[in-house]
Amino acid sequence: MFENPARRIRRLRLEFKRLTGFTVKWVAPDGTLQTAGPVSSPTRLANRTAALQEALRWGEPCVMMDAGGAVGWAVPLMCNAQVFGGLVVEDVSMDDRHAKIAAGRVRAGCSELLRLAVEFNLTNADCLAARRAASSREREKAEAIHMLKGCNYDEIRDLYLREEPVLLAAIKRGERGAAREIVNRVLVGIHRMARDRPNLLKSLALELVVMMSRAAVESGADPALVLGCNFDSATALAALSREEDVSAWLANMLERVMDAIRDNRRYPNAVLLVRAVAFMEEHMGEALDRDTVARAAGLSGSHFSHLIREKTGRTFTDWMVRCRVDRAKALLRRTDKSLVQISLESGFGDQSYFNRVFKRHTGTTPRAFREQSSIE
Repeated sequence: MFENPARRIRRLRLEFKRLTGFTVKWVAPDGTLQTAGPVSSPTRLANRTAALQEALRWGEPCVMMDAGGAVGWAVPLMCNAQVFGGLVVEDVSMDDRHAKIAAGRVRAGCSELLRLAVEFNLTNADCLAARRAASSREREKAEAIHMLKGCNYDEIRDLYLREEPVLLAAIKRGERGAAREIVNRVLVGIHRMARDRPNLLKSLALELVVMMSRAAVESGADPALVLGCNFDSATALAALSREEDVSAWLANMLERVMDAIRDNRRYPNAVLLVRAVAFMEEHMGEALDRDTVARAAGLSGSHFSHLIREKTGRTFTDWMVRCRVDRAKALLRRTDKSLVQISLESGFGDQSYFNRVFKRHTGTTPRAFREQSSIE
């Protein structure tokens, strides 16, 4: 038998009190108490109503403060998408001497109240999650607008040339937050230059998704999964007309692409190591550290170290030195470049250090190695 809301609210209030020590009140949408208690002032009613509206708008508990400095928070009670009241905590003192502790208790209380409201089926978790996602997109868009104030993009091509490589690199590394920031900058820039041309905006968004998908596949996402998502979503994109809807579509596609990278575990680690080696070969003459090479391969630094140890039995530093020595040996055999040039191109920088390391790994000096190679 389905338990009525009033009984679930009573059980929630008892559980919340047990877990946090705070008392939670059940109020109507206009802020009036639904249980016995003193008549609330118009100011308190208005504060509760505003807190419930803000909590619904942002999809998370809304913290409020009264004139005396006490704080409270509210979570909307929902049946489907309809708000039928709220859960409100009030009059929590914020002692200045223990401000951090008090703030921590408030954060924990907010999280616990929302969790219990979802657990007792007293709010619409999906609706609130959608509101949180929408508010996050708006916040990120505002940040992107601020960041673009200092950029002088004359045309869409210029925007793409600057932002596309950075976006693809972030996707390959699995850095979701960085990818979101870049997509928002691109969206804001495109919107400025493609204003009142919705078809152009949609075609550019679709082009971005194709590029993101290619980067995802290169980083290990299942091609069939990525292409299937793209086919279904391209149909949905065709039906959109508002800039806000296209932006939301692109943001959703980025999340799906990043999920595809995260969820796939079958991509051969050997391929990622080959990519790392290729990057090292291309930049051997530069100062390289583990994290730089790992990012180029689309790996975290710790995972990269683990793979190197697993495949070679060496640390990254040992592996890097071995690769530099191998490069130097190849140059000594095949070219007549000076030892200084070879030292620099192999990434050793200092010739005396080059001589020491080379001899430790080969048993001979670079000069003697070259002479021996010429005799052979």
